[in-house]
Amino acid sequence: MAEVEIWRGVAYFVATIFLVVFLYGYVFNLYSRQKKGIEDYERYGYLALKDSLDDEIIDERRGRK
Repeated sequence: MAEVEIWRGVAYFVATIFLVVFLYGYVFNLYSRQKKGIEDYERYGYLALKDSLDDEIIDERRGRK
């Protein structure tokens, strides 16, 4: 029974480390894409504020013809 508890603790520790690394990698990816000018995530924050039909378009559709 003690062996199961040890493996459960190891699995919890490994999962926690994996999720922390994944989160920091994702945040770094978002930050670097914004710094390079590929995406501007700050203007997407206006989607909740400017959601009327009369408001200007925040981002044009890409890839549609």
